[in-house]
Amino acid sequence: MRLGLRILFAIMLLGVARQALAQAVVADLSDHLIAVTTGFDGAELLLFGAIEGEAADVIVVVRGPTEDIVVRRKERIGGIWINNHKLVFGGVPAFYHLASTRSLDAVASDRALARHGIGVGHIRINNPVGENGDLSTFREALIRNKQRLGLYPESTGQVTLLGNRLFRSDIFFPSNVPTGIYDVTVYLLRNGKVINAQTTPLVVSKIGMGARVFAFAHRHSALYGVAAIAMALFAGWFAGAVAKRT
Repeated sequence: MRLGLRILFAIMLLGVARQALAQAVVADLSDHLIAVTTGFDGAELLLFGAIEGEAADVIVVVRGPTEDIVVRRKERIGGIWINNHKLVFGGVPAFYHLASTRSLDAVASDRALARHGIGVGHIRINNPVGENGDLSTFREALIRNKQRLGLYPESTGQVTLLGNRLFRSDIFFPSNVPTGIYDVTVYLLRNGKVINAQTTPLVVSKIGMGARVFAFAHRHSALYGVAAIAMALFAGWFAGAVAKRT
């Protein structure tokens, strides 16, 4: 089985290499759909590709669907800790994964990385209008919360060069990965500058019974709430009846 997978991988890379003759970089994923089913415990995809010309560095960035996030700060007032201040950030990637052939500081300058939104510190987020001062503190808290959830991996993934043209990288998605459309962008860098980039779409979607329940809950939230309460009451009554008999 492993030999068969290696042969298939080699064939895909050869096909990608032919396309790279007309482009500086070309890449693809082993699958363009991650199906989230009951008992989903994460998924791992293979990104593979080829570059044209002399040796270069490759950076892979996976950005999840954007969302608005409220970041709150607790303060102690009168001996009680309360959420006294909050900021709402817009356009926050729900998931952010980074992989590179070398450490980022060895690949390009901080300014060049910031220009393309490469690196956790350079993630493009819509800051609250008219806010300043503690803005950086709230932004750092947002990043920490994402890292704690495993949605912004703290360690940089590895892009492995196979010779001077071919490359590959494994991308892991945790079990709590949000559904939606993702962008997988491959950057080609030489002498610290991005000379080409390619973006490939990826879909993370619920399927099966879980997907139907999820869709029903969002389309008919009131009815879903009533049904959930009714089921909870029935479960409580049934448990009480069983307890009495035993």
